[in-house]
Amino acid sequence: MSGRKSSSGNFLEDFAPGQVLTHATPRTVTQGDVALYTALYGSRFALQSSAEFARQCGLHAAPVDDWLVFHLVFGKTVPDISLNAVANLGYADGRFGVPVYPGDTLRAISDVIGIKENSNGKTGVVYVRTRGLNQNGQEVLSYVRWVMVRKRDAASVIEGHVPPELPDHVPADALDAAAVPKMTGFDFAASGEPYRWDEYAVGETIDHMDGMTVEEAEHQLATRLYQNTARVHFNQHTEGAGRFGRRLIYGGHVISLARALSFNGLANAVKVVGLNGGRHVAPLFAGDTVYAWSEVLDKAALSGREDAGLLRLRMIATKDLPCADYPLPDEAEGVILDLDMWVAVPR
Repeated sequence: MSGRKSSSGNFLEDFAPGQVLTHATPRTVTQGDVALYTALYGSRFALQSSAEFARQCGLHAAPVDDWLVFHLVFGKTVPDISLNAVANLGYADGRFGVPVYPGDTLRAISDVIGIKENSNGKTGVVYVRTRGLNQNGQEVLSYVRWVMVRKRDAASVIEGHVPPELPDHVPADALDAAAVPKMTGFDFAASGEPYRWDEYAVGETIDHMDGMTVEEAEHQLATRLYQNTARVHFNQHTEGAGRFGRRLIYGGHVISLARALSFNGLANAVKVVGLNGGRHVAPLFAGDTVYAWSEVLDKAALSGREDAGLLRLRMIATKDLPCADYPLPDEAEGVILDLDMWVAVPR
């Protein structure tokens, strides 16, 4: 007797607005996760690197890197949302909440907020809002993403739904000031750069200069670290017959590489507070070298705080293209990531 207990994942027909997806496998974050993340990307931000620096900022220990939190929460959602994805298209309205420390356990819940069939009749776009929660039910992260998903049956008809209206950016006064650590007495010698919030200007561009070449084993190790099961990242047997003929690198891997590179010029942007938007402009493959640059789009005070301010950054990542000329999407070949975020910087 045989019965089907394995899952092929959700296809476009399986989603409906208002649907709530409670994702499996809560994850307890360990020091090992943090060490491996550091080994993969080499991030040097002092707040996440030094327990002593973190204590000087009013925290009881060094917090887990914001993007590691993002990837762990994101990874929980993949089996239910994007196992049959063609591409992850973009992000919006993201907010980082209470800090995460080794020993905390994270889980994820997603609400389907929109669905739209594509004109080709074979795929569609699913919009979800995902919330990451710790063991106390406190929100560590909330964001919207939209993903192109295959249909199970091209002949099936998907009811038309209007995609949700998403904000252009998260208003600065809507961000959680309590999520930003204390920056009174910030140790600039330990952080690695002297620059304060006042020394960054709207319109300023920063070439982060260094590059990192991606290896096949590294990106697969990273993606497994997040328990992201998307087939396009792992299965060369199937992807060899696909559109690119090889495995795609998880877009979040690019985000973490660019964030690590941004230390050169933004070392004091120690805390990511909001994710305004972002898109993966083009794919990345093993053997490509990632570069990055950032533009200061805006500055804002942090509600009720005199010790820290907010910078709205546009962070661009490229492959095999140094960024001294500040390449932009649709203007230069080689741009792979366009990310818009709020970060906190000492005043």
